[in-house]
Amino acid sequence: MAEQEQTLFAKRFRGFFPVVIDVETAGFNKETDALLEIAVSLLKMDSQGELSIDKTIHFHVAPFEGANIEQSAIEFNGIDPFSELRGAVEESEAIKEICKAVRKAQKDAGCQRSVIVAHNAAFDHGFLNAAIERNNIKRTPFHPFVSFDTTSLSGLALGQTVLAKACRAAGIEFDNSQAHSALYDTERTAELFCYIVNKWQALGGWPLPQSEESSSTEQD
Repeated sequence: MAEQEQTLFAKRFRGFFPVVIDVETAGFNKETDALLEIAVSLLKMDSQGELSIDKTIHFHVAPFEGANIEQSAIEFNGIDPFSELRGAVEESEAIKEICKAVRKAQKDAGCQRSVIVAHNAAFDHGFLNAAIERNNIKRTPFHPFVSFDTTSLSGLALGQTVLAKACRAAGIEFDNSQAHSALYDTERTAELFCYIVNKWQALGGWPLPQSEESSSTEQD
């Protein structure tokens, strides 16, 4: 059987499927502090290789049993963890639904593994990994440590590292009054990531030029 040709998406990130996430939490400790909100933007690529948002999944999350709630954290993000108006689901339900949706999108894109895209990615990636482990989820589509950090990408491409300032530099509207909502921040981060990737392509940075001398160099 002939080997199936890679999709444009798979070729762009060497088989990785970028998944944009943002979390809101009840503190900075991924092991002890509650995950309160999570959103995931799934991306799509057109026939010209341009990225855009396909859809976004969003959950308010009930604190796991025994979770720590730092008062300073919930004062900052404005979340009342125990308000019934939040419509919060159990952490296990949120993570399982996200993994299911990501696996399908990853497969549809012709990719083999998903990687987290986030602003200050280590924080969001850490809380996601902790939730996956805490809920004993074995079949996860996410790479355990590889991530694309839009803080670094924005610093390189736009000279800005703060999400709001980077978005404005890219011509993306950013409403500070809606910031620190996982849904809002995820979609702005996704727009920013798509802008940077697409701009790099438009400037001629991708695809890479084929080296005509590669085979002869290998033989020298």
